[in-house]
Amino acid sequence: MDPGFRMHAERTPNPQSIKWVLGQAVAGEAGRAAFREAPASEVSPLGARLFQVEGIESIFLGSDFVTVTKDTGRDWSELAAAIVDAIKDWAASGAPALGAAFEPPARGDESEVVSRIRKILDRDIQPYVAQDGGEIVFADFRDGIVEVYLQGACAGCPSSTATLKMGIEARLKEEIPEVLEVVAL
Repeated sequence: MDPGFRMHAERTPNPQSIKWVLGQAVAGEAGRAAFREAPASEVSPLGARLFQVEGIESIFLGSDFVTVTKDTGRDWSELAAAIVDAIKDWAASGAPALGAAFEPPARGDESEVVSRIRKILDRDIQPYVAQDGGEIVFADFRDGIVEVYLQGACAGCPSSTATLKMGIEARLKEEIPEVLEVVAL
């Protein structure tokens, strides 16, 4: 492991999620990835290691952090040391967080409105959501309704409804009159 390797944990608004900030790149060029079940090690060596820890519900890999969400029946005191060990083992291995078999979601042809929605989500919303160990992913836009996925610490967070309506929905409506509502899938 790199002697300069550093890592620290940060609480998130979601009590079931902790964000581990690493002193190195995690998701690399892919930018981010979320897993709700154990990926093959060819898809994500880091994800495969983390899911070996019993009690992990999901993981989110960001630019320089890993957000781990535990199931509600577990206490962080039971899981934290094993999670830290899994991250340190991965860092020492030199393997990428996302392997050669990882395929980011494809983007199809987009309308001008969808392009504007994505731009606002990426530029104005995502940096704030990432600070809390989460991510918002655009899913669809139809009949004035923007559908998104909340991942990482945002999935299941008690304050996610307020963030969705008062933050994300308000911001999109302010810039794009075609947006009537934002819903999480």
